[in-house]
Amino acid sequence: MFRRIIFLCLICCLIMTACSGLKTGTSGQATKPALTVIRLPMGYIPNVQFAPFYVAAEKGYYRQAGLELQFDYKSETDGVALVGANELQFSLVSGEQVLLARAQGLPVVYVMAWWHDYPVAVASMPDKGIRVPADLKGKKIGLPGLYGANYVGLRALLDAGGLREEDVTLDSVGYNQIEALVTGRDEAVSIYANNEPIQLEAKGYQVDVLRVADYVMLASNGLLSNEKTIAENPELISKLVQATLKGVAFSLNSPNEAFEICKKYVEGLDQTNQEVQKEVFLATLEFWKTDKPGYSEPEAWENMQKVLLDMGMLTQPMELNKAYNNAFIGSK
Repeated sequence: MFRRIIFLCLICCLIMTACSGLKTGTSGQATKPALTVIRLPMGYIPNVQFAPFYVAAEKGYYRQAGLELQFDYKSETDGVALVGANELQFSLVSGEQVLLARAQGLPVVYVMAWWHDYPVAVASMPDKGIRVPADLKGKKIGLPGLYGANYVGLRALLDAGGLREEDVTLDSVGYNQIEALVTGRDEAVSIYANNEPIQLEAKGYQVDVLRVADYVMLASNGLLSNEKTIAENPELISKLVQATLKGVAFSLNSPNEAFEICKKYVEGLDQTNQEVQKEVFLATLEFWKTDKPGYSEPEAWENMQKVLLDMGMLTQPMELNKAYNNAFIGSK
């Protein structure tokens, strides 16, 4: 009898020891560790171009990393400002915004390249004869305004053609480049190569496209963090970067399923304009392809700085190695 009591006590101790490793709620029931919530400014409305993030959420890559993402579709500049102030730890960003923010004293750091190629291009009707950047001389070119990636990319193309801004006429048309081109208001327009040419083709127009990426390597879209997070919580950055890169890889390897996942996040995608948006998505994938996922090319940052200096948007060179960090993507 005494031995039986000793045996039962040992069993109870083992059970209590096993249970002590679990967190318990107020009811005493075991609960899973809480997820770290990350609010991520996307810089644009819900769109198929954000497929890697939707995929990583839907496939559980973020959850497996202990993360829960909340997609926030506020503007790119708002996202950069919040990360610079450490009110948020992450935002999506285009390359030029990183250097412009650091020039203003914001301690932001680009921690993952998502787009390998800069997506901006110039589109024109074939009868305008714009085949190379030098052919833009004397042309009237529509663009959203004298800001952002469309403006920076256009200036890079002009530079590739040996032209200055004074050699062309710039026309601020907001985000109405397609209308400006097809109505003849402008002879060419600054657009995103993965979007407007496909929209135009769907409307029956064939256009010539000059891609910035065919002439110069520029730092493109990626993930932004800040110096404080890098110093105090580098593991958080690594978890977010690695989970997102899984989303990129899945999107590239299984584009049809990735597009279907997008329908859960992009309102109306499953109802209207689906064929065109599928083509936009497939074209977008081409800008993500690289044998070094997530890696920031030093040359891309050097070229970006040169363009911004030539534009007068930067007044002096900066320490570029502080603007980006490749430590979180794994060995490449």
